[in-house]
Amino acid sequence: MRKVVLYIATSLDGYVADKAGAVAWLGGDDSEPENFGSYPQFIETVDTVILGYSTYHQIVTELSPEKWAYEGKQSYVLTHRECENTEEIIFTDRDISELIEELRATEGKDIWICGGASIVNQMLEKNLIDEFTISVIPTILGDGIKLFSNHSIEQKLKLISTRNYNGIVDLVYIQRK
Repeated sequence: MRKVVLYIATSLDGYVADKAGAVAWLGGDDSEPENFGSYPQFIETVDTVILGYSTYHQIVTELSPEKWAYEGKQSYVLTHRECENTEEIIFTDRDISELIEELRATEGKDIWICGGASIVNQMLEKNLIDEFTISVIPTILGDGIKLFSNHSIEQKLKLISTRNYNGIVDLVYIQRK
């Protein structure tokens, strides 16, 4: 069965974006500027990307306006907005649980929860994430968009690996059984 994986970066104090929603602070401490860390290996393990509209909009307007950043991957943008689908990008307002159940039942690689925080928190509330890779960026923002907000469900995790590069620490957890 396909895994649902959260792969995301946070500041040391737990924010995924600053208070303006910007992510220009994402990056290491320049001690190893040529080391791209775990992302190149990670992206090869997924063929499906799930993201919210704000994350999608930031990607296509700021981060990668010339071409879709996840070319070759089937992407689902969760939104209530009426947008035109493309071959690789499907805009949907489907229930996240139903979408995940349907995707898990198909053949393929892992399913990446790309962001943003609202999508992550909806999935946490429904216990839909199998693996968490959190890249801790060596920056303290002080304010912004928190990765994890209030939840009614406690989720116990097991640390399975760590990796550090360029001042960044990747923490990989799975659900504890």
